[in-house]
Amino acid sequence: MIAMDALYREYILDHYKNPRNFGELSESDAQFEDRNPLCGDVLGVQIKLDGDRVEDLRFHGQGCAISQAAASIISDELKGKTVGEIAELDRHFVVEELGIDLSPTRLKCGLLSLKVVQGALLGTDEWPRGAQDAVDVSPQEAARMRSEL
Repeated sequence: MIAMDALYREYILDHYKNPRNFGELSESDAQFEDRNPLCGDVLGVQIKLDGDRVEDLRFHGQGCAISQAAASIISDELKGKTVGEIAELDRHFVVEELGIDLSPTRLKCGLLSLKVVQGALLGTDEWPRGAQDAVDVSPQEAARMRSEL
């Protein structure tokens, strides 16, 4: 199991250092930006639709390795999905794509990318289903998490 954990850590670090689908689209049909107040992550998305399917998308922003890697990792998986399919995604989708369990304090870091995609497509600023398992942290813990960036 330790070897698998190391492999997934490398996978996440690769997506953090070499993010896929980051930048700006010249034209987009939907966009949204939000932040994770726990550790200061800021993430935005621009989405190009073909009917009700995601044709292309680009993320932009800054934050911890988990938030940025999650955006990179899920970006290719979201292409080709319908708005309805994306509306049904929840924390399990993100955790499965990351390949690791997220601690309650890091759960919102991982879910921010799905939150902004759903915000752009569904007009909501609600956290994806399953985010309620995240814990609120003290101001001191939030400051420590921000300092790790």
